[in-house]
Amino acid sequence: MLRIPCPYCGIRDQDEFRFGGESRARRPENPDQLSDEEWAEYLFYRDNVKGRHEELWVHSYGCRQWFNVTRDTCTHEIVGSRRIGSVNG
Repeated sequence: MLRIPCPYCGIRDQDEFRFGGESRARRPENPDQLSDEEWAEYLFYRDNVKGRHEELWVHSYGCRQWFNVTRDTCTHEIVGSRRIGSVNG
């Protein structure tokens, strides 16, 4: 089980959280102008990063805040976490 450091509540068990995907995925600025293929690219295709990766998590059974987690996808080691919008924590 992962032990995730919530930047608001501290370290908690993985069961209290929900994964939200990669943190760098951005909604298109003009969605009404996208083709079906472009929508599919946005909705379904993500980078399959090997190594350190920025992810979004929500503390769904705690403070209910969204935050960024840096996790190694090979070892599952959590390198750190930070509030959304903060640079260093």
